[in-house]
Amino acid sequence: MSVHTLDSMDEPRTIAASTTHLSKNFGSFTAVDDVSFEIEQNKIYGFLGRNGAGKTTVMQMMTAQMRHSAGEISIFGQRPWENPRALAHVCFVKESQKYPDDLKVKSAISQASHILPHWDSEFAAELLRDFDLPLGRKIKKLSRGMTSALGIVIGLASRAPLTFFDEPYLGLDAVSRHMFYDRLLADYADNPRTVVLSTHLIDEVSDLIEHVILIDKGKIVLDEDSDSLRESAFEITGPAQAVDSFASGHRILHRTAIGASARTTIDGRLNERQKSDGTAAGLTIEAVPLQQLIIERTTGDTEETVS
Repeated sequence: MSVHTLDSMDEPRTIAASTTHLSKNFGSFTAVDDVSFEIEQNKIYGFLGRNGAGKTTVMQMMTAQMRHSAGEISIFGQRPWENPRALAHVCFVKESQKYPDDLKVKSAISQASHILPHWDSEFAAELLRDFDLPLGRKIKKLSRGMTSALGIVIGLASRAPLTFFDEPYLGLDAVSRHMFYDRLLADYADNPRTVVLSTHLIDEVSDLIEHVILIDKGKIVLDEDSDSLRESAFEITGPAQAVDSFASGHRILHRTAIGASARTTIDGRLNERQKSDGTAAGLTIEAVPLQQLIIERTTGDTEETVS
């Protein structure tokens, strides 16, 4: 597997970033535990997990905002710690970005344009209009949603080859969130780059995400392309006896029963013949939505409800 350095930024690359046995300890508490994964170039990643799972800590270590306790980090083939050359090609939009008290929106945009070498001023101006951000207002006077929108503008207009968004839309209403998704997807199509989107709003971003990395309690529990993941579990609904017979031999992620009917989520792929046989037996077979699948994989409990 080849990893290209920043000297070959114009050449095709396979891996934009990676971690190997990455760990972070805070005293006796292990926040990130032996995490290894690779981030390919020009894909949109969903970095998913519950609050406190370790997502932000991993991103802070990858962007050299926090030192790791053990392991290795590679950003375009280089270690990011105290390496401005590597970090110039990275943009990290934090969940709660702090700005100087007197800094105005226009000043933050101006600073970003000087710091980020791939900055697109025309795109930034367009985004500022889209989100109706007041250029002359101090950032500390902005609402939480407007502050989040400012981070989104900087993250998108940075056009950084590797861009991290950590819950970038806190405080935004549904219309503004979907505006972000639309702008991200449209600009990604015209200007491919690697985007890592950390979020708990999985349903909203499921159509954007090309690859899922799921972290739980500081460990990676899932690392898979979205299309493959969507075909890895199915929900079976119908007469309880037929459902149980069909699910026999599969790992059951979740089961509910109501009277003579049952709904079971099975962990496993089904071929077309299996699907056809299930339909012929009076069963409804549906792929599991990404958010539900993530919930099933993180809880890990088999449940049964009978009423």
